[in-house]
Amino acid sequence: MQAYKFDTKISESGDIFLPYAIPYLYGREVVLFIVPKENKPKNTNISSAKSFVSRWAGFLKDANFDTDKAKYEYLTEKYK
Repeated sequence: MQAYKFDTKISESGDIFLPYAIPYLYGREVVLFIVPKENKPKNTNISSAKSFVSRWAGFLKDANFDTDKAKYEYLTEKYK
C-alpha cells in the first residue's frame, strides 16, 4: 500500500489542488487524509536570542575575573 503526502491549501471554494499529478490515481476512487498543520509562531529565533541575552548579559560583571586574560589563554591554547 502506498501513501501520498501533499502540502497544499484548500481554496475558498473548497477545491483541493494537488501540486503534481500521479497518473496511477487517475479515474480511481481514493481516500484522502487531511491533517491541518499547526501554526508555529514566527520569529522564534529573535525571541530566543532576546531571552538568551537577557539571561546571560553581565553574568561576569561583578566577578573578580579578567575576561580578556581568559580569552587570551583560551585562544593561545586553541591555536598552538
